[in-house]
Amino acid sequence: MMLIIAAIGSVVLVGQITGIAPGDPLPLWFIIMNAVAVGFVLFALIETFGPLSGAHFNPAVTISLTITGECSLKKAGCYIAAQLLGALFGVLLVNVFFYDTVQGLFFISEIERSSLSLILSEFFCVFMLVGIIFGCVRGGSDRTPLVVGLFVAGMILTTSSTMFANPAVTTARIFTNAVCGIAPLSALYFIIAGIAGAVAAAFLFGWLYPKKLKKGERCDAFDCSAKEVNMVVMKDIK
Repeated sequence: MMLIIAAIGSVVLVGQITGIAPGDPLPLWFIIMNAVAVGFVLFALIETFGPLSGAHFNPAVTISLTITGECSLKKAGCYIAAQLLGALFGVLLVNVFFYDTVQGLFFISEIERSSLSLILSEFFCVFMLVGIIFGCVRGGSDRTPLVVGLFVAGMILTTSSTMFANPAVTTARIFTNAVCGIAPLSALYFIIAGIAGAVAAAFLFGWLYPKKLKKGERCDAFDCSAKEVNMVVMKDIK
């Protein structure tokens, strides 16, 4: 819910201020504002809800963790249902918050985003997002929320699709009339591309990081199954 408010609300607000309408070319600073809002809010949300649920805000990430056995099918189903309901409630709240501007509570976007380049961009965005999460979590990083927030913000600024990279977010964007919206058929393409990227990343990064490292452990080159313990830890053990 909060991720949707940041992703769509920041776009509606800037559009309200500048008068940009769907179909108008977007200036760079417009995208920067959206990237900053999403990156900052995502960092705060992961920090807040990570200890509670592992910060499962993304069905694609949940699917990848289910493939690797870190999330049961039952729990994954509950998470994905909650993600979709939260996303839909989030876009409704945005339409309520900006009702004076959007003049309605329910919309179906007509913005087509079905070109092959955009679909490939979405595949790559989700693929790398899952890879970043696997690398940080299984690699023992204590800065995962910051890394994920910065990565998402950066990819919004550097990809043609502006990194929807979340089937729940994509679904919610169907129901906004903001310039960040997406038509239903295009949303289906984005969702399929995102799930495919998540599955591919689960297999590749699950192989690169076959186990979660403990503090002080690191991988041998080209082999994360063989670990080395750093000298500081060895000294503490002695």
